[in-house]
Amino acid sequence: MGSLAMPHPAPIDALCVFCGSSRGADPRHAGDAARLGRILAENDVRLVFGGGLNGLMGVMADAALDAGGLVTGVIPHHLVNREVAHRGVSELIEVDTMHARKQRMFELSDAVAVLPGGIGTLDETVEMLSWKQLGLHGKPVVLVDSGGYWRPFAALLDAFVENGFARPAIRELFLSVGDVGDVLPAIATAREAAVPSRPELF
Repeated sequence: MGSLAMPHPAPIDALCVFCGSSRGADPRHAGDAARLGRILAENDVRLVFGGGLNGLMGVMADAALDAGGLVTGVIPHHLVNREVAHRGVSELIEVDTMHARKQRMFELSDAVAVLPGGIGTLDETVEMLSWKQLGLHGKPVVLVDSGGYWRPFAALLDAFVENGFARPAIRELFLSVGDVGDVLPAIATAREAAVPSRPELF
C-alpha cells in the first residue's frame, strides 16, 4: 500500500471521530477505522475520539498512534472502567457527563467524521447535526457510508422531509463518502466552499 498522505497540506489540525465501542459484525469497519487512524497520522491531523480502548475506537486510536500520530481521548468518569479507557493515548481527558464529552470533542476539533457505530454514535451524530441546523457551528460533518451503513439514516432524514418536519436542505448539514480516504478531501472541499452554517431548514 502506498502513502496515505494527501497531495496538499491537510485542511484541518484536528478531527473529531465518532464510532462504535464494538467492532461490529462486518470486518471492513475495523479495517476502515485503522485506515482512518493512519491517514490522520500521516497528514499530521490530531485524532479526537471517545477515549475507549475497545471496538472501532481502540482500533482507530492504536493505528494512529502506531503511525506516529497525536491522539486525544475524551471520556466520562463513569465510562473509564466500563469502556476501558485507552491509557496509551497522547492525552486523555476525563469529563463529568456524556454531554460534556461531546462538547469537549467538538471544541477540540475543526471538523467531525462518523464511522459506523450503535445508538451512542447515532446520538453523537444527531447532536452535531442539530447544533449545525441551529446555526451553532459551521464545521464540516462527514459520514463514512462504508457498505451503505448510513443509508437507513439518510432514509430517515428523507422521511422527515416527506412528512413536513424538515426542508430538503437538511441533507446539506453533512457530507457522505464511501471510503475513509475521501474524508479529508471532502472536508477540504467543504471548507473551501464556505457554505453558510445555517441553511433554511425550518
